[in-house]
Amino acid sequence: MKVKSCLAATTIFASIAGGVFSVPAPAFAAKTELVLGAAAADIGSLDPHFANNTSDRTVVGWIFGGLVRFAPGSANPETIEPDLAERWESSEDKLSWTFHLRQGVQWQAGYGDVTADDVVFSLNKTKDPKRSAFSGDYTAFKTIEAIDPHTVKITLSRQVPSLLGLLTNYAGGFIISKKAYEERGEDFKRNPVGFGPFSVQSVTPGQAVTLVANETYFRGKPQITKVTYRFLPNNAARDLAFDAGELDAEAGVQDQQWVQRITRNPAVIVDAFQPVELALLHINVTKPPFNDIRVRRALAYAVDVPGIVKFIGPVVGQAPQSVIPSSNLGFTENAGVLKHDPAKAKALLKEAGFPDGLSVTMIASQLPGMASVMQVIQAQVAESGITLNLQPVEHASWHQMIRKDLSPIVYYGAARFPVADYYLTQFYHSASAIGQPGQVTNFSHCSVADKQIEAARTETDTSKQIELWQEAQKLIVSNVCAIPIIETRTVWAHRNTVDWGYKFEGSMSLGPQITEKTRIKGQ
Repeated sequence: MKVKSCLAATTIFASIAGGVFSVPAPAFAAKTELVLGAAAADIGSLDPHFANNTSDRTVVGWIFGGLVRFAPGSANPETIEPDLAERWESSEDKLSWTFHLRQGVQWQAGYGDVTADDVVFSLNKTKDPKRSAFSGDYTAFKTIEAIDPHTVKITLSRQVPSLLGLLTNYAGGFIISKKAYEERGEDFKRNPVGFGPFSVQSVTPGQAVTLVANETYFRGKPQITKVTYRFLPNNAARDLAFDAGELDAEAGVQDQQWVQRITRNPAVIVDAFQPVELALLHINVTKPPFNDIRVRRALAYAVDVPGIVKFIGPVVGQAPQSVIPSSNLGFTENAGVLKHDPAKAKALLKEAGFPDGLSVTMIASQLPGMASVMQVIQAQVAESGITLNLQPVEHASWHQMIRKDLSPIVYYGAARFPVADYYLTQFYHSASAIGQPGQVTNFSHCSVADKQIEAARTETDTSKQIELWQEAQKLIVSNVCAIPIIETRTVWAHRNTVDWGYKFEGSMSLGPQITEKTRIKGQ
């Protein structure tokens, strides 16, 4: 139980020479150290170009910056704003971009000014598959040049849907100190140098990462002096530490029961934020019986999405309106997703030659969250005459099996960079179909929107580009390549004494952004 006390002064009465006087007690110092609980057993890599798991991404977001950034508390590409670059311009064909850097920005640990050479080094590193996990996103970067110490020119070999998106404080967009990287070598993964608001003080394997305020941060000295990021992979153990007051904030669980339990304490606030993860039933349109669109539509009518949202809970989940996440630039809520209608499902099955219903075997992950949703879907579609025989397998094996086309239906949830091209390309372009040389995650073997997806990539008019993305979504929905099931948000919990310094609606680092404005309010 948390006890909140406020003591302005203590009055001590004493009698000296017949007089009475009062002595005020010293005021309490404001708390400036923040402790967070991570749903992870350890850190992986603090080299931001290899930070591809949730806990790593959260931490590197406090250490590094990019040429541009998402506004704090946002994962919306429309909020991208200056960071290291104070301004930029592009050629009319969007193939040449020039970025003008702020002067006087300092590296942590005394490594001096951030210059154009650091930017050139960082972006060349991030496009190198030997030195980055995100190199595939930067294949269009033809040349990266330092025009002078504070000007960088990027030339593309082809247009990309969101050049600024690739240069944000996310994934491959982080800028690192060339000198520190070369000096520290392998040690850079645990002892990195950035220009963000916090620098690494220590890493204790399996226990915590400790960071301290970067007093030379160009936006101003952080109000938080120290951040401890504790590794608590067990949900119950993390909750106990939070309840006991050992943590100021913790990574949550995407479960309504967890939300209800944690918010019984009126001093606790739950942050449910973007980017949303969209889960869909991907249907292989090339295999019987689903090569018949009537059967695909029947399955879509048989699924009760509002029922799944109720099962997940409205704080964590919401009903999807398209085949890409609602947090994506280019999303349309008017894609034409079919609504639950068992009668129409039965009629379509009968018309397709299945008057007595349909039985299908599907490989299903044993991961608890995924397994429970599939069991709900299994019960729902049975009411329309569809018997879904779930074949449960261990999660890692499931990943391997679905990438060999061993299941006619694949339940898959994912978030991508929130620009429509990424999701559309990976899940619905024929070049990404399973079995193709460039296979990614097109389990549906969908190809109906290839023309629109490709045209949008080279469209320089933003409004026309969005129209193409929206047209692609409508084509995919009408062909029932996939059935949208649930959108889920990432959740964290924090005490009401923590003020993030912004309205927390989104975070590409999948955790709270601790900025120079973050503070702990008076106890």
